[in-house]
Amino acid sequence: MARYMEALTIERGGFRIKVPESWWEFDVRPESRDDSIRRMVAERVQQHPELAPHRDTYVSFLQKAAADAWKSGALYCGCMAESFGGDTPITGSVTVSLVGGRTREGTPLSTDPSAIASGLAPKEAKREGDSWRKVTTVDIPGVGPAARTYGIEDIAVPDDNLGRTIRAVLMQTFIPVPEQEGKVALVAGSSQVLDLVDSFFDIFDAITSTFRFTG
Repeated sequence: MARYMEALTIERGGFRIKVPESWWEFDVRPESRDDSIRRMVAERVQQHPELAPHRDTYVSFLQKAAADAWKSGALYCGCMAESFGGDTPITGSVTVSLVGGRTREGTPLSTDPSAIASGLAPKEAKREGDSWRKVTTVDIPGVGPAARTYGIEDIAVPDDNLGRTIRAVLMQTFIPVPEQEGKVALVAGSSQVLDLVDSFFDIFDAITSTFRFTG
């Protein structure tokens, strides 16, 4: 996947991050996202006819990613949907959200990375094929320490009354927002292509390492 790793800088209010230039970004608002995604897929297929057999898969994946990003309040959603010559498209996404919380007493939760990490539960795989999660802290260059989880997890399907889940490669990094008590920037990368778990961890880590606060 290295040939797709030329960087594109994305800037939003308060932060910037770099993603591979081949990734998709689009309007995630419910009233306009479907048309936006269809146009983008049509343009990409026109530029790269080899993607045509996967057109419907791309549209479905991007629509779901946009809907999930909107529901989570993401400030940015970037997606990859590429064909590398195989029968199955390679898909993944990265979102950036501003999240926060308070204690029962109403005081802001600590954003100290060690405190956040201590409140995140690791999960061991008891059998081969089980989901798992590791918890650690990392250092973001130019930003500082941050808490992180990564693993293969079962993610609840939004608005599903049957309690169904989707298994995915997932990495979440919680970066304290300067001078805002209880606030962290959550950079979350996910993909349902489990066979490429290590490659996606490398990609999500590389993208997250470019995160910077601005202003």
